[in-house]
Amino acid sequence: MKLLNNPFKKILTVVLIIFLILILIACAIKIKDLYDTNKILNKHVINSDESACESKSLSVTTGVQQIMIGSLCNNYDDALQVLLNIKKAGYNGIELNDFMIQDTSLMVKLMCKFSGMPIGNGGGLDWNSLIEESGLEVISLHTDLNAIENSPSVVAQKAKSFGTDKVVITGMYRFDYSDITEVENLAKRLNAAGKALAEEGIQLLYHNHNCELQKVSKDKTAYDIIIEQTDPEYVNFEFDSYWMTDGGANVTTLMEKLGSRMKLWHINDRGCTASGPYMTPILKENATELGNGNMDLDTLVEIAKDNGVEAVVLETHQNWVDNDPIQSFINSFTYLENNF
Repeated sequence: MKLLNNPFKKILTVVLIIFLILILIACAIKIKDLYDTNKILNKHVINSDESACESKSLSVTTGVQQIMIGSLCNNYDDALQVLLNIKKAGYNGIELNDFMIQDTSLMVKLMCKFSGMPIGNGGGLDWNSLIEESGLEVISLHTDLNAIENSPSVVAQKAKSFGTDKVVITGMYRFDYSDITEVENLAKRLNAAGKALAEEGIQLLYHNHNCELQKVSKDKTAYDIIIEQTDPEYVNFEFDSYWMTDGGANVTTLMEKLGSRMKLWHINDRGCTASGPYMTPILKENATELGNGNMDLDTLVEIAKDNGVEAVVLETHQNWVDNDPIQSFINSFTYLENNF
């Protein structure tokens, strides 16, 4: 019996040691995250006089996507400081995500974190009060198609509680964008969801990534099908030029094709900000502050103006200057101010 027990004890000991090491690593990551967050927030403290400042008056509404600030909004006071910094930088508003303004499962948090989009622990905060106290407006509310299909009135009321008439679907998960039958069915679902929201006084917008560039036929992409087979009365678009650039699309052509159906614009820039010398002649490009990359934003701005875009929303997930999302959106606003 002892001979059987000894190997078992050794295995159990190894498992316990590994478990303890994982706990220590998790604690170390948590401590580092808290240190980094406090360092950023302490750098951008706003006093009561500064919080009363007015946003800059531009030709369009400007805002920041909530995903950009999630890791900084772990309690009410910190979240308010971040929102006040958005306003002080000159922006009018913020775009909210439903999974960041309500309690979210650990699995979703981990998936977001490991995909480079940490969402923090702000789901339990009173975001209605935060928005009101900050003086920002909510440009739109991001949600998913299933939530609308299950209860359009609940989604509509949530949007209305924040004073916005726009709900945005952020693309589909576990979905085959290369299957034309699936994509055509998605267009039908979007039309139905858009009609249901319209009856509640809410507009439905579809937000792209790069997956919509999958070819469904010789000369059509999934995005072509979604544009062509959705009803402009019920479905319009929040166009993300960064992801379409990442997918190799002709962004100017797509923006011109959308025309007045492009209600909102997710703006970002793209380039390599790493300092040389470089080990290879092939560099990895990533998101960067507006005007600091290689995208032809000036041309896109003019098309957006011609399209009558209602709001421009800045969104980056990582690769911020000094690893500081607040400094990043401050720097990016200079471009918006000079071009709108």
